[in-house]
Amino acid sequence: MAKYLIQGSYSLEGHKGLLKDGGSLRREATVKAMGSVGGGVEAFYFAFGADDFVIIVDAPDNLSAAAVALTAAASGAVQSRITVLLTPEEVDQATKKSVAYRPPGL
Repeated sequence: MAKYLIQGSYSLEGHKGLLKDGGSLRREATVKAMGSVGGGVEAFYFAFGADDFVIIVDAPDNLSAAAVALTAAASGAVQSRITVLLTPEEVDQATKKSVAYRPPGL
């Protein structure tokens, strides 16, 4: 399974919902959403600063991660960005791939 870092913030309505329901229910909702596409939640944290939450999830593939992200964004309650995470071993594998590349202007 692929790992993803999700960082984001709540809209005014999202903050109102968080105040009403609390943080544990937000985590449960995220676990349920990821589970519905065959994934899971490794870590869920609330944060101060530019991001209101930081979450690490597992998903079977990019399409599954995108489905959850699109559904959450369509609610209007959250704005998020997703980063695909690679293990050191995956980077080792990537460094062994032969790539045909020509820099711009050369």
